[in-house]
Order: sequence, then C-alpha cells, then structure tokens
Amino acid sequence: MTILKTKKWTLLLMGWMLMSFAYPTLTHAQSVYEHTSNTGIYQFLDELANNQWIDINSAIKPYSRHYIAAKLVEAEKYSSEMNKRQRQELAFYKKGFGLEIYKKLHTNPRLNPFKKAKNLGFDINPLGVFYKDSLFSFQAQFLYGYSFMKNDNGSNLFGYGGLQGYGYVGKHFGFYASLRDMHYKKVLNKVEYLNTIPGGLFKGSTTREGVDWSEMRGGLTYQWKWGEVAIVKDHFEWGDNQHGSNILSDKAPSFGQIRLKLTPAPWLEINYVHGWLVSEVIDSTKSYMDGHPQSPRYRAVFFNKWLSANMFTFKPLKGLRLSIGNSIVYSDSDNIAYWIPLFVYKPVDHTYNAIGSYTDGDSGQNSQLFANVSIRMIKHLHIYGSVFTDEIKFSRITKSNLHNPWSWKGGFQISNLLVNNYSFTFEYTRTLPGTYQHRISSTTYASNRYVLGHFLRDNSEELYARLVIRPIRGLSLQGEMFVQRHGPNVLYITGKDIITEPFMRHVAWQNKTIAFTANYELFNNVNFFAKATLSNISGEQDLVKLWTPEYLRGKQTTMMAGFQIGL
Repeated sequence: MTILKTKKWTLLLMGWMLMSFAYPTLTHAQSVYEHTSNTGIYQFLDELANNQWIDINSAIKPYSRHYIAAKLVEAEKYSSEMNKRQRQELAFYKKGFGLEIYKKLHTNPRLNPFKKAKNLGFDINPLGVFYKDSLFSFQAQFLYGYSFMKNDNGSNLFGYGGLQGYGYVGKHFGFYASLRDMHYKKVLNKVEYLNTIPGGLFKGSTTREGVDWSEMRGGLTYQWKWGEVAIVKDHFEWGDNQHGSNILSDKAPSFGQIRLKLTPAPWLEINYVHGWLVSEVIDSTKSYMDGHPQSPRYRAVFFNKWLSANMFTFKPLKGLRLSIGNSIVYSDSDNIAYWIPLFVYKPVDHTYNAIGSYTDGDSGQNSQLFANVSIRMIKHLHIYGSVFTDEIKFSRITKSNLHNPWSWKGGFQISNLLVNNYSFTFEYTRTLPGTYQHRISSTTYASNRYVLGHFLRDNSEELYARLVIRPIRGLSLQGEMFVQRHGPNVLYITGKDIITEPFMRHVAWQNKTIAFTANYELFNNVNFFAKATLSNISGEQDLVKLWTPEYLRGKQTTMMAGFQIGL
C-alpha cells in the first residue's frame, strides 16, 4: 500500500482505471451471433477488410458480436486514414456493440427511466433495455417491421413483429433468442420460388394469397481462447458471396445445430456443423391414426434427417484464405462417425452403408465437396470464388457427353478505389443439372424442402452487378441489376440420366431485373428504406407459374417503402 501512496503510482492507477472504463477492453471471450440480415454492419466490415484495415474470414458467417466488436476496435488504429464518413460509421457501430466493447454500461442518461438502477439502462441507439454488471449482461428489444409494395398486380405488404435478446454470463457463456411472427399479404417465398427471400413454414392452407409464419432463432454458446462451441437454431452461410451462396445459404428456414469453431493456429480455422434437418418425407411405419373414433386424425411422422459439414480455412499469406470442406446429408439413424469434425464423410458412408453391395448403392447417403478462395492482397479489391459438387469422377472431365454435377461462383468487389464512399460488386454463378438433387427423397440437400445451396437451384446461371454509394453516415444509395436464367426442369431419377443432361438446353425461365434502393440506418438496427424495381420475368408458362410469385410475373415496376426495427 505504501507504493500506491506515491503520486506517481496514484496517477498511473487512476489513468489505467479511466482507460478501462472509457476505451475498448474486450476482456471476455463469448459468442452471440449477429444475423446476416444486418447488412449494414456486414458491408461495413467488408469495406474495412477491402481497405486492409482488418482481416476477416468472410467465407464463414454469421460472425459473433464479440468478433465484430474486436474488428471495429482493430480498425480504430487506422482512423487517421479514414474519411469523415468512415470514422462516423465506425463510431456509430461501436456504439451498437457497446455491450461487448466497454466494461461499463453506456446509455444516454437523458433517455434512461432507470436512473436509480446502477446497472440497468434504456437507450434508442441501439434501441433496447440493457443490463451489465461484473458477471451478467444482456440486451432486450422489440422487433417490428413493415413494408408496402405496389405494381400492376396490385398492392402487397410484408410485416413482422416480435422480441429478441442476448446476453453473457461470466467470461465464457453466451445466449440469445429471437422470436418473430411474419405475414405476407401475397406470398413471395414459397419453396418453389426462385428468389433470395428466406423460406418459412406457413400456417394453415398454402393455397391462399396471404401467409403467416413464425421463426424462432437463438442458442447457447461457450467460448475459450482458441475455440467456441454452440447449440443453436439459426441460419448460417458458407462461401463468399454478395447475392446468394452456392455452398450453404440462408434460403431454408433455420434448423437446430451444434457448431464448433477452432483456431489452433493463426493460419488455420476449422468450422464444423451438425444439423437436424426437416425431411418432410413421411415414414409410414411410424405414422399412425389418432383422435376420437368419430373424428380420426392421421399423425404423420417424418424420416429423420441430418447434416454434418466441415470447412478448413488456411491462411498461407496475408490477405489470402483457402478453404476446403465436405458434408453429408444422411437419414434413418444417427451415426457417431458423422459427428467427427475432421472426417471426409463419403468413405464413412461407403463403410456403413455397403455401397455397391445392395440395390445398386441406394442404401447410401448423400455427400458433397466444396471449396472457397478469398483474396484481399490488393488494397480496395476483394476477389473470391467458390465451388460445390455433389460428385466428382475424373473420367467424366474428358467426355463431352458427361458432366460432374457442380456449381461455381466467381466475383470481385472494389471499395473506395480512386473515389471515396462507394463499392462495386460483380458476380457470376453457374449450377449444372443434378447438383442439389438426389434420388433418395430423405437425403436431398434441403431442409423443409428449401434448398441448402444456391437459391436458383440446378441448371441455372446468374449475372449480378451492384453499385453502392454512401455519401453520408447511415445512408446507402444502391443500384443493382441481375440476369437470371434457368433451363428446363430436369429431375434426378436414376443419377445416370442426370450426368448426360447438358447445361441449359434452352432458357425455360428468365428474370431480368434492375433495382434502386435508398436505405437510411437512423439508429443501430433501425432502418427506413424505399425501393424501385423494374423486372421482366418470362419463359415457359408452366415454369413461370411454378417458379415465380404471381405478384411478380411478367413485366413489372414495383415500388416499395418501409421500415425495420430490429433485424
């Protein structure tokens, strides 16, 4: 104690305490995942990474809130190189992640009705109720969104409401939950429709125009210095993209899963997911009649269905990430071998299902292989690409009448080159016939019948371009165009027929769209937007009807405006 009485040590201690309260600490290592629908923060992180101010693995999403907070703190070292808008964006998003960055609760005292409660507060930026002490912290907020659309087919609206919250206990545990009810006046996201709108399980009849559905996401997490494990029900994306991943996308409704992430070395990251999918294939041996004899009911029981997937990401050079992984969709009974994160799963399938010994291999499961490359070695430029295949046989490569069922995506993004406050993105995606299909209905690459891969599914291609201008903090002016083409609806019957089917014999369905969007993020996760879309969806009448919402068929100019409180 005598040392602390000296003026020198007293000043040092006071300075250290002030720094601890005023500046980022990030002393706790906990995981709560930020959903990819929060495009504002994800696009800002891309911008920071493209400027080489931070280093991210953009092939694996979502990021945890602590990971995002750490990257914002890391970027602050380059604030002198940033322009005014970027510095303001950085300060804005740091405020949104204050629960992760600062030791003390940071809320506006003028807006706080809980002034007598030391650790409890309310704020509008970010919007919510907050609590933080040395052991426990949380944020809770209500969710509400509304958008109105108008075109030649009449009016449409989309709305949602609910609650969400997240928090941390101690230095390692995290938790989060998000519940929302959603409604379309005229449905736009049926399982057959070819668009990026996430799917849902609709309440009541699906033949009516309007639909209602709900979504529950969340989970429990545990993180340590070089890894994390989580039990969650949520979306996730694997594969770099700006308009739909072709490896694992967020098109399907969220499903329960166990996640594992390991970073045992600075140059290596291992990601693993074991998911409980929904087959929607009825198991007649387990289904039964129930209810009163005068009002019997059929209790349908689905076949069990699981996904096991891993991705190994290597960083041989600064700005270069190479990822490779594989997955398997399997049904009927679980198997501990598919729980091993380091495995290649196809040989495991061969062992346990005696491929080739019975019924021409139909006892087997459905395995996949994929890879991703991300290059940020040139300032302002991100080059990326991914490939996904259901099956590879090298003997087919030299034969013009055969193909391997695969999908590939390539693209680049330029940020702030020569001129500040803009980004330009270009992507091309091609998927051959049979890539996401399988002849056994209980092992398809899908959950609730929504594809796990690219939203355009098999036998398709897309050209996508986007220009985003951000003149001031929070405002984005976006113009985008895409041409989507789909060939005939080729069905996977035997597997032998699909590999002889040429890519897109003719264009059976086509979507040409130009869209302009203005979005202003007033507070963290509070957005107001307006959008004008000029679209022309054409093709064979039966396929246009099958793959396109009635509201959007033909040539349409669709005007939309709305707001979002919580994403």
